[in-house]
Amino acid sequence: MYELLLKENISNVDLLTDFQLQIEHVLDLEDRQRILFVDASVTASAPFEMLRLLPEQDDSYTSHAMSPQALLAVYKKVNHGTPPPTWLLSVRGYEFGLGLPLSATASDNLLAAFSHVRQLLNPDSETQWADHYEAVDPLQSTLAT
Repeated sequence: MYELLLKENISNVDLLTDFQLQIEHVLDLEDRQRILFVDASVTASAPFEMLRLLPEQDDSYTSHAMSPQALLAVYKKVNHGTPPPTWLLSVRGYEFGLGLPLSATASDNLLAAFSHVRQLLNPDSETQWADHYEAVDPLQSTLAT
């Protein structure tokens, strides 16, 4: 997704990439209008799922990688305020072995998700962030990392 969005040369979007969320990433969330985390998932429906996230402290804040919900909870605590509206785009993947190429089906899912993100970023689009994605109870959402 990162490489596809880089090619779009979108002026009003900051693209950040990393393999794991760490507590210091809370600084990257400051002064944002909205945030979209993108991740591959073995449990998401194909081609992708997009869920609104809420801050939720979980056990991941004590591990080497945090969940997006835990990062939002840290933001809330550090900044004494509500984090920007945040979504998780989970792109359905199938095989995650070291060195395996992206399967044709997963590639199709990625392209579908990319097309959807392009619509969301288009100011003339009828696709609106808040109109289609309601907040999800973090205890009921799942995240494959």
